[in-house]
Amino acid sequence: MGATTLIHVMTINSNNTNIHGPVVDEVEGLIRVYKDGHVERSQLVTCVGPSLPLELGVACSDVYIDKLTNVWARLYIPIDTNSNLPLLVYFHGGGFCVGSASWSCYHEFLARLSASSRCMVMSVNYRLAPENPLPAAYEDGVNVIHWLKKRSSNSLWAKLCDLSRIFLVGDSAGGNIAHHVASRLVTATDDLKPLRIEGTILIQPFFGGEARTESERSVENNTKSSILTLAASDAWWKLALPRGANREHPYCKPVKKMVMMRTLVCVAEMDVLMDREMEMCDGNEEVIKRVVYKGVGHAFHILGWAGVQGRRRVVPGSTVR
Repeated sequence: MGATTLIHVMTINSNNTNIHGPVVDEVEGLIRVYKDGHVERSQLVTCVGPSLPLELGVACSDVYIDKLTNVWARLYIPIDTNSNLPLLVYFHGGGFCVGSASWSCYHEFLARLSASSRCMVMSVNYRLAPENPLPAAYEDGVNVIHWLKKRSSNSLWAKLCDLSRIFLVGDSAGGNIAHHVASRLVTATDDLKPLRIEGTILIQPFFGGEARTESERSVENNTKSSILTLAASDAWWKLALPRGANREHPYCKPVKKMVMMRTLVCVAEMDVLMDREMEMCDGNEEVIKRVVYKGVGHAFHILGWAGVQGRRRVVPGSTVR
C-alpha cells in the first residue's frame, strides 16, 4: 500500500474565453465547459494529502486502482484494532462533475467515520463528467470491487477487513453511484466470492426526473435551506448524462427490477431531493430503511451548511438496527 498523494486541481480562468471560445455550460463558481470541450473546475474545497493527526487513531494512504484511467482510492484504517473490520466503499458527491477523494471535507469526515465506526473506509476517486459521462463512474465502482477481489489474499490491509461485509456508501451523486454499482453487482455474487456486498448506505442520493416534485418546487424558492438548487441539479444532469438524454434516463432513477439488498437512505428535510428519496423507500420497507434529518439541507454532513446541526428523526417503521 503506497503512500503516494494523488491530487489534481484545476481552477477557473476568466481569460480562457479567448482561447477556448464561449462558455456553453456552467454551474456558477464550480465548473465551466467551453465550446471546444475544454473543462475548468474551481478550487472550491482545498485538496489535501493522506496525512492525519496521530491522536485520531487512523492510518491513511492512497492507492491506484487503474493507472490507465487515473482512478485511485484513499484508504482509512483504524489503528490498534482487531481484524475482520467491515469495509465501507465510499463515493463522494459533486453532481458527477466535481469533487475528489482528496477534498478536505471528505478527508476529515471519512477519517472521523473510520475512527468512530471502527470500519475500514475506501474513498474512491472516480472519473468525472462531462469528460467521462455516465456510466463511467458506475464502471469505475464495479472495477473497484473487482480490484479488491484480486488483492484480497496478498495485501496487508485486506487481511484486516472482513471482505464478506462490504457496504457501498455515497452521498448525493455518490449515493446514486453506490446504488447503480450495487445493481450491477447483485447478480454476480458467485463471481465475487469471497467478497460479499452486504448492503448500501445512500446519503441524500441524487436522483431526478423531468416532472417537478413538491420538495423541488418548495425548496427551490429558499436557497438558504440547501446548497443544491433545482437549477444546479438540472445542470449537473445535463453535464453527466450521455449526449441527448434527458432526466427520464435510467441513470436518473433508482433501479426498479433488481434483487434488493439491505439499504439505508439518509434524507435531509430541506433538500430539493427529499421527495425522490422518500419515494425510493416506499413499498420496500422490509429491506430499505430511511432516516430523516430535520432542519438541514443537502450535504449538511459534509459542508455544515449554514452551521446547522442535524437532528435525526426516524420515520415510523424505519428503525435502523
